[in-house]
Amino acid sequence: MKKWMVPIILTVTLIYPTCSPAVVVDRIVAIVNEDIITLSELKEAFAPYRAHIERTTPEAERGRAIEEAMKFLLNRLINNKLIEQQAKKKGIVVRDDEVMGYISRLLEKKKVTLADFTKSLEEAGTNLERYKEELREDMLRNRLIRREIQTKIVISEEEIGEYYKKHREDYEGKEAVHLKQILLPILPGMSEEKIEVLRKTAEGIRERIEKGEPFEALAEQLSQGLAAQAGGDLGFIERGSMHAEVEEVAFKLPVGQVSPVIKSPAGFHIILVVGKKGAGVKPLSEVRWEIIQKLEEAKMVERFDQWIESYRKMSLIEIRFP
Repeated sequence: MKKWMVPIILTVTLIYPTCSPAVVVDRIVAIVNEDIITLSELKEAFAPYRAHIERTTPEAERGRAIEEAMKFLLNRLINNKLIEQQAKKKGIVVRDDEVMGYISRLLEKKKVTLADFTKSLEEAGTNLERYKEELREDMLRNRLIRREIQTKIVISEEEIGEYYKKHREDYEGKEAVHLKQILLPILPGMSEEKIEVLRKTAEGIRERIEKGEPFEALAEQLSQGLAAQAGGDLGFIERGSMHAEVEEVAFKLPVGQVSPVIKSPAGFHIILVVGKKGAGVKPLSEVRWEIIQKLEEAKMVERFDQWIESYRKMSLIEIRFP
């Protein structure tokens, strides 16, 4: 028996002993070929969106915003059903262990426990099971796109060249300086007297460098900043990525010179300029693969929209919402 032929079976009612009217707690909101989407499914998927709308939307506009967002989400759920149906026909599956493997790698990258991650999901108005289901849907969609769309996309050399010409400013390297640093941090709540003592300590270290002690050795012994154990080596830092007080000095100093003591909101810095590189446009050969990926992504989005729209037209879709 097809599910959509007997919607009454899926309408759950509670009949009270006192013969009070039936209370409908669920109903079908969409039929997608031989699958259905229920109101409870829609509400569960919509929970985090509702929470966001209630936090950010004025009360007078909240009702309309919720209604529009629910309609948008319902269409997305319909598309997901169509994707699932097509993936099933083509034998494309996403196993539970693949979903959990992705989550495990994500937790490792973020350095958080599963318990903390689950808690953060609940605070956002969702849960781990819902997150896993959405992740599975995304993975299924991506696999279907790769099989049905990506393999048929061809990017020509002319397209690559044209994109490079139009977006040359995106491939301009920023001016950068290679620094080593000794940092004595100013801690929150530190008194002016202690800050002055810290300054004198920094000046003393600067004098030791002038007398010939290796910058790297002093950084390892005395710096409390990043990369102290690597002799204070920060590598190349682009303009606009450091404290203004330090940047002003760093880009003026010649290579090989040590700065005077510099005060910033972070503390007292002594920097050694190891090298510099100027701004310039990256050659096409260096950014070719990046451009191909961007062009492929744009074409995939366009063709996926066309694909899902054509499949919707061929499908039996009945929307019963609101």
